[in-house]
Amino acid sequence: MVFAASSLTTALTEIGPMYRTASGVTVRYSFAASSTLARQIEAGADADIFLSADEPWMTYLATRHLLAAASHTRFLGNRLVLVVPADRATTVTLAPGFDLAGLLGKGRLATGDPDHVPAGRYAQQALTALGVWSVAAPRLVRADSVRAALVLVERGEVPAGIVYESDAAAAPRVHVAGVFPERTHDPILYPMAILAGHDSPAARGFLAFLRTPPAQAVFTRYRFTLR
Repeated sequence: MVFAASSLTTALTEIGPMYRTASGVTVRYSFAASSTLARQIEAGADADIFLSADEPWMTYLATRHLLAAASHTRFLGNRLVLVVPADRATTVTLAPGFDLAGLLGKGRLATGDPDHVPAGRYAQQALTALGVWSVAAPRLVRADSVRAALVLVERGEVPAGIVYESDAAAAPRVHVAGVFPERTHDPILYPMAILAGHDSPAARGFLAFLRTPPAQAVFTRYRFTLR
């Protein structure tokens, strides 16, 4: 049982059957915001592996002694992007003071809740660094996961959203209007670990499989960076 950040949904759903074919082991997933999953694990949820969209939530579990020894490692990276509905494609130069208000018009900006969702925290950091957080904050749709924010843009319910590049790559109904400079936010890193009491050959095998060429080809296709 793998608890995984929602931004990994498309890639891992494709990788699961590949691992079953290679090993005979069936992988089941629970996808949600990293914060939600970490708290479920802390509350005793029956999971074997945690794949987080940031280090702080993995550290949250480590400090509570909920990770198996020597299993915590980073395996992916990502980029933060501004997306708009594909039928309203535009390009935005994400420089200090860019015209976010003009882009939004009378609409709102969707991203993960900065208080709980890693993508939202990165988004707040980037918008703050670019001097437009004061414009964004009162017009923010605080989604409970980055994928929930993506859906709002896909449906045209908001004129723009901030998600990971991998999310945009899996969503043909959105257009990447701009990529946030990496210097504007903390590095986007994905750690993985086996949970305490669940260390097994199957769990170790799955983490090892995520680093094999077939699995890494899937991650690369969805615009993750390899670590």
